[in-house]
Amino acid sequence: MLRVHFSGVDLSRIRLSDRPDALWETVLSFHRLRDRRGVKVFGEWRRESRTRLNGETRILASVIPNRGYFPDFLTPREGIRGMDTGLEAVRATAPERLRAELALLAASHRLAGRTAPQSPAASTRQCLAPLAGGRGEPLARLTGALRGYHRAAVEPYWPHIQARVEADRAARGRALLDGGADELLTSLPPMLRWRPPVLEADYPVDRDLYLRGRGLLLQPSFFCRGTPVVYRDPHLPPVLVYPVTHADAPVPADDPGPPLGRLMGQTRSTVLGTIGSGCTTSELARRAGVSLASASQHACVLREAGLVVTLRHGNAVLHTLTPLGAALLRGGATAQALGPRSDVTGAGAVRPGRGPSPHR
Repeated sequence: MLRVHFSGVDLSRIRLSDRPDALWETVLSFHRLRDRRGVKVFGEWRRESRTRLNGETRILASVIPNRGYFPDFLTPREGIRGMDTGLEAVRATAPERLRAELALLAASHRLAGRTAPQSPAASTRQCLAPLAGGRGEPLARLTGALRGYHRAAVEPYWPHIQARVEADRAARGRALLDGGADELLTSLPPMLRWRPPVLEADYPVDRDLYLRGRGLLLQPSFFCRGTPVVYRDPHLPPVLVYPVTHADAPVPADDPGPPLGRLMGQTRSTVLGTIGSGCTTSELARRAGVSLASASQHACVLREAGLVVTLRHGNAVLHTLTPLGAALLRGGATAQALGPRSDVTGAGAVRPGRGPSPHR
């Protein structure tokens, strides 16, 4: 079990990430690529991604085992600003930190080798030795493999990943506004349990994380599954990576669309569903897979129909549902909120988006 210990100061310093983290999604998706769980959400993504991979998995498998510890330097906080910035931070990892974290990884491989006769621990140690020697060519190969893997397995799906993370942020933000930090922590997925002043979580090892006034960054992740993830090093800025909620089953590609879509038109019903959790016009455009001008126009029509209310907040325009809009949306409960039907197979299944990825 993981126990995250809060003080009053920590509760006042909880932060919600406003976007997916490119390196966390890359590393955690590599876990999903090699397991067999979550077929409805990840099955097609696995098949499609494997066809695009070009040898990146061997070096990544040496530093990202199927389970257990992987080095903290692979997921620096700069990953929130995109893959390029994140990889620059990985390349800048201090040699002494490389050696320390890779030594921990090697120790975990030796333990795995004792408990699993078929474990590839010896070959993995051979891959780790040059990397632990310093930055140079081995680290360049690792960052190249991360870049290639991200391009094949994560980048094509980025608009969808971003939409799911933004939707989760909207739900958590609503909880924070309604009930403060207590309500926010209570609203987290069921593997996380808020028992003030401790947030408990299902976790593969028994561990206590003391925030000590530093607060906590909540980072929703599309590819996180089952249990949250935190840094091994307690001195790093505290981050809790937790899974977004996925639908149980995808919508078949030849499905004629929900009743609300037939009433309002598929795009406008998608826009209404997207506004359901609250969003700005820019977020609406990204999640619904339409242009900024089109998102603004659809929101205007829905507002004039009494389904949406719009408020200005600083430089942003925030859209939320009216009671009438919420009632209509409940009547069309299967309305999608992620984008055009050709871009997704359901609210939880990962499919390529049409929009350009911000990480090129």
